[in-house]
Amino acid sequence: MPASNAANVRSIKIVIVGAGSVGVTTAYALLLSGLAAEIVLIDIDTNRALGEAIDMSHAAHYAQARVRVGDSYDDCAGATAVIVTAGVNQKPGQTRMDLVKTNYGLFKSIIPQIAAAAPDTILIIATNPVDVLTHAALKLSGFPVERVIGSGTAMDTTRFRHELGKQFGVNPRNVHAVIIGEHGDSQLPVWSLASIAGMRLRDYAAQKGIPYDQEVMDGCSQRTKDAAYEIIQRKGKTNYGVASVLVSILEPIITDGDALVTVSRVGTYAGVDDVALSMPCKLNRAGAHQDVPLLLDEKEKELLRQSAESIKEVLRACE
Repeated sequence: MPASNAANVRSIKIVIVGAGSVGVTTAYALLLSGLAAEIVLIDIDTNRALGEAIDMSHAAHYAQARVRVGDSYDDCAGATAVIVTAGVNQKPGQTRMDLVKTNYGLFKSIIPQIAAAAPDTILIIATNPVDVLTHAALKLSGFPVERVIGSGTAMDTTRFRHELGKQFGVNPRNVHAVIIGEHGDSQLPVWSLASIAGMRLRDYAAQKGIPYDQEVMDGCSQRTKDAAYEIIQRKGKTNYGVASVLVSILEPIITDGDALVTVSRVGTYAGVDDVALSMPCKLNRAGAHQDVPLLLDEKEKELLRQSAESIKEVLRACE
């Protein structure tokens, strides 16, 4: 890490609201990343949160950060970012949208308190359904749109690149492909722009001398969409992947890195206004910015419109 960023980290405070599996795994990943000087856990179960903080503090021998429990939302004061993971978890057989009523009601209680205590912070929403709750957080906080960010399809994009990397036999970091739209069942892969080594996937396959089969590609995107359901069916929750993604969202915010990440932000998409969904955004210390629209083909534009409409329908039901 450059010296200027290292000096900046010494003043970084990150608050995580919700000390469930996602919250504490994120705190631990953040602790080991060295990106923050202070990590604060806030949870309704203070005793459990304290146990997690004490346990993590024993790992602080290997990472220079302080982990503690907040007594109230006033402990959000001075935070560079507040990550919200609090809420009811998705259960086997349940869609993310099924969670909306309970978690929407919770946000009505906690978001105004966070905003009052930390009016200059950046909100990062991880609770599902993340697109609906990113929209709720924006309205309930009164923050500028760039300072309310949903984790969105950053996780799906990571999973998608993993699947394509396996298919083509390359490191996922060398696969340039994104999932956009809803973090959920109406998400869509942007096939028209997916590439490896600067070549579209079909051209890369031809250069490599392997067949390109769209059905196989569709299998990659379907496994991406189904990944969370499969994990939840097997172990009851997802936590490691999303924690790593949340830290990857935090990093360019803390370091002013101008990284492009597929995150959820309120805007107008495919003619549908005032809805949150994921598109590539530039992340820096001011938040998330949508500087350059994607060049989608006509089919992708229509699928994006359908995704936006499905989220909008749930928003109408919440209002």
